[in-house]
Amino acid sequence: MLINQNTILLDTHKALRTKCEPVILPLSEEDRSILESMISYVRDSHDEEKRKTQGLRAAVGIAAPQIGITKQMIAISIEGGKGEKDLEYALVNPKIISNSVQLAYLEGGESCLSVVPDREGYVPRYARITVKGYDLLTDREVTLRLRHYPAIVFQHEIDHLSGTLYYDHIDKQNPYKPLPEDAVCLG
Repeated sequence: MLINQNTILLDTHKALRTKCEPVILPLSEEDRSILESMISYVRDSHDEEKRKTQGLRAAVGIAAPQIGITKQMIAISIEGGKGEKDLEYALVNPKIISNSVQLAYLEGGESCLSVVPDREGYVPRYARITVKGYDLLTDREVTLRLRHYPAIVFQHEIDHLSGTLYYDHIDKQNPYKPLPEDAVCLG
């Protein structure tokens, strides 16, 4: 399956507001192929040359409903910063099984491949989460403890599986309404 910026659905499409179905394990060849295409898109979008030649937008994650498939599948690839390792998962049926009380948010707000132009404002997320799901890349069930930026990315993608978009979390009256004092602001 070819995924590029022309095949990614915009937020007006009904698939992005649909509650996704769980994926049956073991993965079918079709589901495996879709998930492999999703992780390839995210990986390739980190490469400036591939973005130009393949028509990609830079991304750290993508969810199946963004390509019109209403199944619980997400792909995430975050390049590690200085002293940090890369984080890469192609998850099926991901579930947040625990979260912190403390919140976190991106100072510049979130963006989404399906939202053009981006909607601005603070998106409150949990600062720490634990996610459980089946990972295609390791071919096993995984439990991930995530904090700060990776936690935000996973929450963003998992929200897609319930038909929620990031701007649904933004305060409509005051998009930059200050969050609690102990909230972690990530610049």
